[in-house]
Amino acid sequence: MAKTILIVDDDPTQRRIMRGICEKAGYPVLQADSGENALSLLQSPQGADVSLILLDLRMPGLGGMETLKRVKSMREELPVIVLTAQGGVDTVVQAMQNGAADFFVKPASPERVIVSINNALNMTTLKGEVSRLKRQREGALGFKDLVGESAALKHVVRLGERAAASNIPILITGESGVGKEMIARAIQGSSDRAGRAFITVNCGAIPANLVESILFGHEKGSFTGATARHVGKFQEADGGTIFLDEVGELPLDMQVKLLRVLQEGEVDPIGAKRPVKVDVRIISATNRDLAEEVKKGAFREDLYYRLNVFPIVAPPLRARPEDIPALIDHFIQRYNAEEGRDVRGVRHEVLDVLTKYSWPGNVRQLENAVFRAVVLADGPYLTAADFPQLAAEFEAAGVDMGPPFVDHQDEDEDGAADARYRSTGEAGDNPVSVFDREGNLRTLEEIERDLIRLAIETYDGRMTEVARRLGMGRSTLYRKIRDHGIEVKRAS
Repeated sequence: MAKTILIVDDDPTQRRIMRGICEKAGYPVLQADSGENALSLLQSPQGADVSLILLDLRMPGLGGMETLKRVKSMREELPVIVLTAQGGVDTVVQAMQNGAADFFVKPASPERVIVSINNALNMTTLKGEVSRLKRQREGALGFKDLVGESAALKHVVRLGERAAASNIPILITGESGVGKEMIARAIQGSSDRAGRAFITVNCGAIPANLVESILFGHEKGSFTGATARHVGKFQEADGGTIFLDEVGELPLDMQVKLLRVLQEGEVDPIGAKRPVKVDVRIISATNRDLAEEVKKGAFREDLYYRLNVFPIVAPPLRARPEDIPALIDHFIQRYNAEEGRDVRGVRHEVLDVLTKYSWPGNVRQLENAVFRAVVLADGPYLTAADFPQLAAEFEAAGVDMGPPFVDHQDEDEDGAADARYRSTGEAGDNPVSVFDREGNLRTLEEIERDLIRLAIETYDGRMTEVARRLGMGRSTLYRKIRDHGIEVKRAS
């Protein structure tokens, strides 16, 4: 999902110029001709899509500096880049004090504008990721941190908010990778235990002979090798929440001790003379059918009913495909921040395939796929080639995977060196224009034709490289050359 830029300027010519610069860089644009209209737009449903503002300081009515102050009072995190025809040190200082992310004097070069926009957006993303990690560390993640607006997710949020209002034991069920721990953290962060300890225990990853010691602790000398006193996970979580992931993996003898914690609110460390009282909120999770495990005798029935007081079913990702675009955008922003990349989104035909895919590994699989794609991407938008593990899905959908990355000296499919061509059309010395001489948008067909001509000129007729840079296969490129009537000749 590309980030939308709001251009605020009373001069229609300046708005048109800035719009052309932003759209060429791949950013959708909204426009306002005054500070009043900009504030109204931000308060409308469209305003939620705005990720950055380009703001002219000199405007009739509500001036740019006052508009800047009001924008920051409404959305403090929204980056604003201010523009003016007259720049002075005092003006720069005042704009920065009022929260501007950057400042430049008109006319500014397109490169300067785009660098400023990219830097501001990347800084905002980085701040958001730091804030999220801080909230997670402090046990303050909430339901607003769950990404998505599907009916299935909203149902989970409604149940979670009700559960957070009490200390009732919660059992979260669902397939692996659906985000059960994230739901548990949101419950903790929305309860009166927010900011306190949140201890996670993967019950399936603990060696059988260490389960009791790790969960409930032990005293020094209580068994061979116990050279010091150890505080168990339940005592670590005292006053906060313990999340027992894969609780169905607990051995039967440990299930008995867990039942005592639920019933009496106390634990029995190994070798201790008396029980230790603990005040712990217990949230359990499993991808197993515990009712079926009870029938098999693999899980205690009394413990099952103690844990399953308030059940929450986390839906698989295939049950909420409408959340996939938002999740992809969320993960792109996260890994842009962590890896220092500048990926802006996903090509629309690729997003269609990703949204329709069943994702058997759920959110975890989607996150890992986006992580890999962001790290390896060559361009600003993820293509099918960035998801090689889904090649069969793209092929079935008729989406061209595009040519693999090749060196200019590599040989083509026929074994001969890649032929060099030149377009006989004139692309001109300037980048392809989005607008005609009257300032109106040109048709997509015209823009595509000129872009292909420009690419052929830019890459000296190396058609494999031209296709790769344009994000299409060579066969698609040659078809478009024919469709547009672009005449090409071998370079001498």
